[in-house]
Amino acid sequence: MKNALALFFLFLISASVLQAQEKGVDQQSERIRDQGNNRTPAINGGNVNSSTGRGIDFGRGRTPTPAPIPNPYRLSMPNDAVARAVEELMRERKLILDETVSRKAEGVLISQPFTFIRGAVAAQSEINRYALPPNPNPYALTRGRYTMTIEVQPLDNKSTNVFVNAKVEGRSENELGTQWITLRSSGVAEEEFIIALVEKLTGAPPPGREPTEQ
Repeated sequence: MKNALALFFLFLISASVLQAQEKGVDQQSERIRDQGNNRTPAINGGNVNSSTGRGIDFGRGRTPTPAPIPNPYRLSMPNDAVARAVEELMRERKLILDETVSRKAEGVLISQPFTFIRGAVAAQSEINRYALPPNPNPYALTRGRYTMTIEVQPLDNKSTNVFVNAKVEGRSENELGTQWITLRSSGVAEEEFIIALVEKLTGAPPPGREPTEQ
């Protein structure tokens, strides 16, 4: 009888201890769940995708590439004034007008070939600026030149279109002799001429090509 009572009391004590332990686990688990659900911007870490996070910006600080200059370029000036400015600019840039092929009455002015670079060391890089080299490039070029064709066409009494085209060539020298290779223009020579013409006529570069402040 005594043994039975002792076992009964031991069972009650064990049950009470287990119940207390379960409540402790539940309370602890509840606190953990509460903390896990308590996510506010202050404790949620740095979000790189939000406007408040640091994020990643691969283009910041870089100078944007300007848009290409229109070609033909429209000028709000009469045809005769633009044509005179073109001839003056050609002389300033050491471009000699080829009278035998130019058609001035039609507004077509063509220069003689102008050599812009000489020397085997410097020629290739400078030619690559004015022309798109063939791929693969089998030529070892030692000189570069271009021939400019400028067309001045009136739109009305107050507006004129100017179209500029450059024929770019590189001189190849090898055991078979010397020859001029026609290359595809990159548009740099044309763009430089149009920008210089706009500055000459208006006193400012085309829109979007203003010099940036340092």
